[in-house]
Amino acid sequence: MPLLSSAADSPRGVKEAAPPTLAFYGDDFTGASDTVATLAQAGLRAILFCGVPTPQQFRRAGALDAFGIAGAARSMPPDAIRAELCTVGPFLTASGARVLHYKCCSTFDSAPHVGSIGMAVETLRAFAPEQPVLIVGGQPSLGRYCLFGELFAVARRGGAVYRIDRHPTMSRHPVTPMQEADLRMHLRRQGLDKIALVDVRAYEQSAERLEGILAGSEGTTDLDGASTILFDVVADAQLAHVGREIWTRAQHSPLLVVGASSVAQALIDHWRLPRRVRDGHVAPAGGPVLVLAGSLSPVTARQIATASAYVHVTLAPDRLVANNEYGAEQVGQIATLLQSGRHVVAHTAPAGQESSPLTLDAASRLAPACGLLLRAVLEQVKVSRVGIAGGDTSSHAVQALAAWGLEWLGQIDAGVPLLRVHADDRRVGGLELMLKGGQMGGDDLFEVLIAGTPGHPDAV
Repeated sequence: MPLLSSAADSPRGVKEAAPPTLAFYGDDFTGASDTVATLAQAGLRAILFCGVPTPQQFRRAGALDAFGIAGAARSMPPDAIRAELCTVGPFLTASGARVLHYKCCSTFDSAPHVGSIGMAVETLRAFAPEQPVLIVGGQPSLGRYCLFGELFAVARRGGAVYRIDRHPTMSRHPVTPMQEADLRMHLRRQGLDKIALVDVRAYEQSAERLEGILAGSEGTTDLDGASTILFDVVADAQLAHVGREIWTRAQHSPLLVVGASSVAQALIDHWRLPRRVRDGHVAPAGGPVLVLAGSLSPVTARQIATASAYVHVTLAPDRLVANNEYGAEQVGQIATLLQSGRHVVAHTAPAGQESSPLTLDAASRLAPACGLLLRAVLEQVKVSRVGIAGGDTSSHAVQALAAWGLEWLGQIDAGVPLLRVHADDRRVGGLELMLKGGQMGGDDLFEVLIAGTPGHPDAV
């Protein structure tokens, strides 16, 4: 899709030589890939870099409306988050982008000791210091809703809605269980204070009254002196109002915004761009498909159980992180199956079925071990399409591939894009890669990865 090229058709109202409008950092690769997919589907020229790009890599990406840098802050302790973002922040601001977006998971799963959104905000605030930080609290397209400051989410597509501290998966997350639904309280525990709320009632007002509320002149004194402002979002129609506020403020000085891909959706809706300029249909796979599932979520478990077109290889997590010989055996088995033309889903054992319980240290080493396993398989056999399930697994897998960029190709499911890998290694460059978080996708997701999406003329 060509770059928006004139003052008449660009949301920036500027010509092609202008800097990107939006620059974001994703705290894991699955979420970051969803944001770049959101932008690309709306016809914007966007790319996701796998780390701060070199000047040569940035030039190779061409003219951009937006770009992202994917990282792994969601699984980092606070000091590591600060160190990473102190490197990322200067690059984001040097790009000239008006909106700086810290892309967190739509479930806001984080904690003071790991994945701290509070630490991320305090670090990045230095690069956009003149205005309050804005937080977009929901993403209705993925079944995430923020109402009077409290976060709610579906457990599966079309299913019941749960308050996040009672969600059957997120309330029991093995690393960052969500035990507080009020995002103001949740983030206060991570060091953020003076968080004001624009609640859902504001959207019922006229545009002029809403502007007055946001300006603090309509009786909402909570906004006075607030260093952070949280926006309720319970319906897609509300995002255009949020987008207008983001874009208006960004004209004065660079603005830091926190949230899921709903931040990009809000801007797109405010600019009145169609969300689906590109249909995103995916063709059938051109050869054997490998899926690596490190996620232990019930959603991923159902997807694995439904994947009848695949040979299943169960990985013992404790042995994978502790035994190089075991890992080499699994790599050989997977590579042999792929070379014979079989599709393979390699997945860790479900929680409670491991050969021995994982220590906290071993659990932290599981995602990197999965990344190394993927790299070793691809060194033995050429595969054109790979799927990764699990946020941490995705981050470490892409890092192990030594990719420098990811470009959107199509959409396997809501929140689940298919991407083309840019890498200097010819064995990896051009690889089609699906990244998905544990909560994303329908039960037949892995089958669709092989057969293509129903809208494609060649889909099986």
